[in-house]
Amino acid sequence: MNKGSIHRALAVVLIAIGFAPVWVRTASAQQQLQYTKEQIEQIKKQNEKAANMNVLIEQANAAMTAKNWQGAVGSMQQLIAIDPANWSLYSVLGDAQLNLGQYDQAVDTYQKGIQVAGSITTVDSRNPATDPAKKKAGEAHMLTNEGNAYLKLHKNKEAIDAYNKAASMDPNPARAYFNLCATQYNIGNVEGALHACDKALAADPNKADAYFIKGSLLVADSKTDRNGKITAPPGTVEALRKYLELAPNGAHANDVQQMLGYLGIAPK
Repeated sequence: MNKGSIHRALAVVLIAIGFAPVWVRTASAQQQLQYTKEQIEQIKKQNEKAANMNVLIEQANAAMTAKNWQGAVGSMQQLIAIDPANWSLYSVLGDAQLNLGQYDQAVDTYQKGIQVAGSITTVDSRNPATDPAKKKAGEAHMLTNEGNAYLKLHKNKEAIDAYNKAASMDPNPARAYFNLCATQYNIGNVEGALHACDKALAADPNKADAYFIKGSLLVADSKTDRNGKITAPPGTVEALRKYLELAPNGAHANDVQQMLGYLGIAPK
């Protein structure tokens, strides 16, 4: 798992999912005269809640920018205690826990967030967390990272299930499909890995590592005739060359060069 990419996502996630500082409700002296005593007390409570949340939001953003994941966890837990019906808070908390290696806790947090998101049935224009598109993308994000946590716990079946669910609902499913591809590859499910790699590449044709996995799997399925001539399945050379085109200095570039050499093919 790429912690750098998770950090970058965390650094903007509060704003991206619509969780920005809460605006304090104010009223003019004339308006206050129109309120009952109970209404005024309610407004004061709402303002106090908003002020507390704004402080915690600032603390959480500062902690995440500094990669102080434990500090971020503390702030997010307090925010959830104030606003437990906001799925986006669970998403951020789960990501911080994932960075800390608290995989069991991260799974629990993501599941709670997904449950909260699923319980939202009405759209409130004042609350971005109720926007159907953002909610769907948020659920997919939580499912994908839940799968990452399951992988760290060596629960491959659960990880695969989470990735499949994420891919089915994510408007940009390349990440979920690639994680599914890599997981199937690691457990030796060639057919499942190839299918997921093709799905990842259909969603993002520039996913270099998906080409590497696909090419590696196809090379392994090569046939050698009685004269020692090696014939690779269709698409093998194209996948390997595409990896080098996209990542000429990538982590797998040397492996790809060797595979092409094994097949007697020039890198091009």
